Amino acid sequence: MPLKQFAIDFLELAKEASNRFDVDFADFNKNERQERYSFRDLFEIVNSTKKERMDLIDHLDDDFYYAEIGNVTKQGDVEPEKLNFSNINELVADYFKKIEKGDIQKSNENDILLAKVRPNLRKYVFVDEKNKDYFYTTAFINLKPRKLNKIFYYAFRTIFYNDLMAISRQGKGYPTLKEDDLFYLKFSKAAIDKLEKLENEIISQIEPIENKIKELKNQISPAQEAMNKVFAREFGFDLEKIHKIDNDRKFYIDLSLLDFKNNNLRSSYRWSQLERVQGELYKNNDSIDFLGKFIKSTKNGWSPECNEDEGGQAILGIDSIQKNGKMTFGNPKYTQQTRNNSRDFFVQNGDFFVSRGNTLGLVALAAVAKVESEDKEFIYPDLMIKIKFDENEINKEYIAYAFNSIIGRIYFKYSAKGKNQTMVKISSKELYDFELPIPDIKRQQKIVDEIKAELDKQEEMKKKIEVERKKIDEIIEKAIK
Repeated sequence: MPLKQFAIDFLELAKEASNRFDVDFADFNKNERQERYSFRDLFEIVNSTKKERMDLIDHLDDDFYYAEIGNVTKQGDVEPEKLNFSNINELVADYFKKIEKGDIQKSNENDILLAKVRPNLRKYVFVDEKNKDYFYTTAFINLKPRKLNKIFYYAFRTIFYNDLMAISRQGKGYPTLKEDDLFYLKFSKAAIDKLEKLENEIISQIEPIENKIKELKNQISPAQEAMNKVFAREFGFDLEKIHKIDNDRKFYIDLSLLDFKNNNLRSSYRWSQLERVQGELYKNNDSIDFLGKFIKSTKNGWSPECNEDEGGQAILGIDSIQKNGKMTFGNPKYTQQTRNNSRDFFVQNGDFFVSRGNTLGLVALAAVAKVESEDKEFIYPDLMIKIKFDENEINKEYIAYAFNSIIGRIYFKYSAKGKNQTMVKISSKELYDFELPIPDIKRQQKIVDEIKAELDKQEEMKKKIEVERKKIDEIIEKAIK
């Protein structure tokens, strides 16, 4: 990456009350001759008081949907958690702890939500008819545009994205955004006036594309669903019955375990539930074995101090492990640090990785890396574990699918450790103790082929959606040229 240089008079720096001296911020705020709108001209920041947020809680008498930043995709789709105050257990307790402290807000239709943490990921939400009844974490900044609501949402993802990045602050390895930072935003008056003049035309072009995207999304089922169907058929378990047992909050324990001479006494809710669910999962299966029997080695990654600037060695983020069993390399961080054995942590083609730490729903997701010879080199972080298997007995893609299916999700849901369920961890012990179906290698390959065929169909749908999303981006960008 070429060195970025910027010259500014010391007198100008002295006038900067925020003490923001970073190059991007200074470059963004240099004097421009063109006429501009201020942030306040175009937006209002909606801030609710602590009392108003606590009042929201008083009216949550039934099921409700709650979204944190992690529940929003990079495309702006919201995948909220379904919660209920009458059904609190240790698996969702941390959501309620944060909510009860006031980490909850309600937005109005046509508002825009911007993530305060890592805004570079474009986890922005346009509050529409579908998600207006959701509740959101206060880690989102709630904007109320004075006009051009939907157009501004898409513009933040495209033509104003670099401006948002310029005013964001570099945190410990990632950017952050505060409400006060937004007041530094300035918008070209000519561009805004043109967007306003063309508003009806732009919306008339965008809405048919949005409708097509909705139709395509309705044809997509989650990757786990495809895996679950194949595994359920192959190993003879009833998905509906498994989910029913998993959702049962009653506590069951064999009274024989209450023999105090038993040194292995286990009576926790989590252990009891795991025993019950796995008992149902595996009752018709004669190929259950411990994963540890086939593991040759495990190795945690390395997490040097890093940032978002494209310079130095690329480091994978924990989100590079996908639910479909693949790895993505599109959102790395970078480091200038080195160590003598740093190449030991480089990702190689065919490496198998599992996430060592994450939220309860995402911990222990697994993926197999596909690396081309011309690809950039990446280091895998400390929150990942690389596993080497006996490949005479194990198909790595089969194991990745098992980890990411109901088989792995159930096991790691109850075996992961951590007081805070928004960051739980597993160790090599949980990996070695993982019981799962491990049939012969030919049957593993058959299952892999069936799952892959279904996932490929889903990927084709996603590619079509991306084509449509790019059309919207082009409409916004073209409008101000």
